[in-house]
Amino acid sequence: MRAEQYFTPPAQRGEGTRRSLVRGAGSASTLATGLDPSTAVPTVPLPRFAGEVEVSIEGYASLWWCRDLNDDVVAKGAFDASLIKTPAARVRMLMQHDVKEVVGVWDSLTPDASGLFVRGRILVATPAGRMAQALVKAGALDGLSIGFRAVKARADGRLRILTEVELWEVSLVTFPMLPGARLRVVKEVVPTTRMSAMTTRAL
Repeated sequence: MRAEQYFTPPAQRGEGTRRSLVRGAGSASTLATGLDPSTAVPTVPLPRFAGEVEVSIEGYASLWWCRDLNDDVVAKGAFDASLIKTPAARVRMLMQHDVKEVVGVWDSLTPDASGLFVRGRILVATPAGRMAQALVKAGALDGLSIGFRAVKARADGRLRILTEVELWEVSLVTFPMLPGARLRVVKEVVPTTRMSAMTTRAL
């Protein structure tokens, strides 16, 4: 018997779907403010980590016309409208579809002749990112999975043919719903630029 739980972001419950066997929940937000230098306290360096690097990865997050373990099939062109509206930088890289665990950034999402080819970087700014890097480099984590909302679909027997989807995120997963959705490490790079300090307003 196969147990399946589907990822659905909080704002879209009842509408979304997933591509792996693991569910995530929660939310996160960030706040940026402009500061007056005359009232700012001295800058505080952000922590660095021994051997800090960015691990670049690539692979197929989806393959055209391939049946997954949930009987979904993604048609060629299904991501086109979504990628016009939402560039790669706004599609989140998560760990196991958990919205509390953003582990990196996607630099490019490219539909090609085979499927949706993705390139990105796993960062070490968080414990989840460091764990993801270690697992990927060890070969223990190599699956990719998409979180999305089905915009247009049709039935073909027991299959659901997805002709248009709204892409929310691409996760690193242990067991992808589409077995052929895999990643590989391209290179490890020491970042040349990074946020080196943070400033807060004096009370």
